[in-house]
This record gives sequence, C-alpha cells and structure tokens, in this order.
Amino acid sequence: MGLKIVLRTLTKIYADSRKNSEVVALQDVSFSVGEEEICSMIGPSGCGKTTCLECIAGLQRPTCGEILIDNELVTEPKPGIGMVFQEPHLYPWRTVEKNIELGPEFRGVSKQERRKISRRLIDIVDLERFEDKYPHELSGGMKQKVAIARALANEPDILLMDEPFGALDAQTRRLMQTELLNIWEKTRKTIVFVTHSIPEALILADKVVVLSRRPGMVKQVVEVSLPRPRPEDIDLTEKFFDLQKMLTRLLDH
Repeated sequence: MGLKIVLRTLTKIYADSRKNSEVVALQDVSFSVGEEEICSMIGPSGCGKTTCLECIAGLQRPTCGEILIDNELVTEPKPGIGMVFQEPHLYPWRTVEKNIELGPEFRGVSKQERRKISRRLIDIVDLERFEDKYPHELSGGMKQKVAIARALANEPDILLMDEPFGALDAQTRRLMQTELLNIWEKTRKTIVFVTHSIPEALILADKVVVLSRRPGMVKQVVEVSLPRPRPEDIDLTEKFFDLQKMLTRLLDH
C-alpha cells in the first residue's frame, strides 16, 4: 500500500489586522496517510484541524511546507478530493437523489448516468425508499448519509471529513460510525477524519494524529492496531481502553 497524502513541515500563519499581528495556526506539521487508510485527527478546539484539512483540499495555501497527493504538489483544489462537513448543507429544494446528482450534473454527466450513480450510492449508504424525499423529511443521520453520498458521487480518491457526526445525538453518531465503516469497506477510499471524540477516532481509524494546542503541532501519530472489520463491541475491548487512555494522556499534557 503506497502513500496517498504526505504533509511536510506544514505551517500556516494568518495575519490579524485588528491586532496588527500574526496568528500561527499550524507549525511544522508532518504526517502521511496511506492509500485506502482512515486517518483520524484529534486535538483541542482551535488547534488548526480544519485549517489542515483545507490545506490538504487545496482550499488554503500553506505559509511554509508542502502537501503531496500521489507525489504531486497540492497548489489548488483537486477534483479527486471530496469534503463532508459538520453541517450537511443540502439543497432544500432538491430530493435526496437530486442532491447526490449535483456534482455529476455540474460536470455535464448525462441524466441517465447521473441516475445510475445516485442509485448505486443510495444503495451504498442504505437510503433506499428515501430517494424522492426532501431534506426537511430526513433525520440528522440521514442528511449526513446524503452528504457523504454526494461527496462520493464525484468519485474522489480522498474523502476529507470535518466533524461530520459532531451535531448528532450519541446513538445516531454510533450508527453513523458503523455506516461509515461499511461505506469504507465497499469503496476503500482514503479518509482523513477530524473529530473531538477519542472513541470515535479509535473506532474509525488506522492511525490517529494528535495535535497540540495552537499553534497546532503533531504531538504523536498513534497506530491503531485494532482488527478490521471492526466488531460492534470494539469499544469494550481491553486494547481499545488502553489506546483510549494513551490518547487521553497525550491530549491532557
């Protein structure tokens, strides 16, 4: 398995015009993500996790350092990257099917092919019988499934996810974690997943990147040696508790 994403001494500095000063959001961040790997990123609020994702996506330019995807330098947004945010941002006037078809429609894909893409993804995210529903008719978890399917409709190699389950209740969040693992088993996308939840990071990931308080620096990259496919009760195992304790200590110090 080759490396898909490589960050080398990534630094991002913002100018604060009100204080006539600079804010260092990220400093010398280096880590890599393998092909078909799920990498979770955790750290305190304001440590630059979202900034890091946006730099990987090419939406922001690093002040120093570089990001490589498939050995190519990232200098602008790339078509092979999909993003899913905490809020699903669905178009309220479009059905589930039509929301999923949005990207292919912009790319000029034929109506017949768009329908084929959306039907396949509706099956993958388990939303059969809801294709003609509008966003206001869906639960929070269902809306996020549509957002994930919409991102996958562009056939990205990489999925960047910024706390996509953070606004969901605990039970729905756990169901969505299982759903994401099921989707990953079917699609094998490379995923970078930002979360504040240590258990969520461990349930999903092959590795966890722990960032420090601002300026965000890599405290440690922790390999998650848990079996795949992940059993439903993985969070009750001794190995899981040991990893959770380690990550908690890293965040607390």
